[in-house]
Amino acid sequence: MLGDGVKVLEHAVVGKQPTLSPRSTAKREPLPPTVVGDGTVISTGAIVFAGSAVGARVILGDQSCVRERVTIGDDVVVGRGSLVENDTTIGARTKIQADAYVTAYSTLEEDVFVAPRVVTTNDNFMGRTEKRLELMKGPTIRRGARVGGGAILCPGVEVGEEAFVGAGAVVTKDVPPRKVVVGSPARVIRDVPDDELLPG
Repeated sequence: MLGDGVKVLEHAVVGKQPTLSPRSTAKREPLPPTVVGDGTVISTGAIVFAGSAVGARVILGDQSCVRERVTIGDDVVVGRGSLVENDTTIGARTKIQADAYVTAYSTLEEDVFVAPRVVTTNDNFMGRTEKRLELMKGPTIRRGARVGGGAILCPGVEVGEEAFVGAGAVVTKDVPPRKVVVGSPARVIRDVPDDELLPG
């Protein structure tokens, strides 16, 4: 279902059905039609899977991919070549830059910024043991948090509201709200300056 003024550009696919490996842990129930809000642009070569809901005025960049059961709020940008995996929620006005990887079972709240080539993960066992199935969870990135280029977020971590993750950081534990973290493993170095905080 496409809203008013939606643009689907060359070679884009909307409503793709997933092809799952026999060993995939993804759900297999029938998927409802894709829903795309008014004024959204699905750019050249982008793919949006069935069962996802994309808000109004969203831009899905060239060759980006949005998997099944993803919910994207209004005014979101998903940059060129970025992949948003299944069962993920992205809040309004969030910006995901080029070549970022947002793993399955992640939550990004409103006004989040994800820089190019950020990698998120959701499985501490990397496919081994049945125990992993009940523990599989992507990161939660709270309202207004920013994640710098090439950073890696480990499974289940929470990046607090208005926190700032420096470029190349490896986040292995929760980041407190309004703190700046850098390094591998990431560590707190200071507060986010007041003049960088969102209004309200």
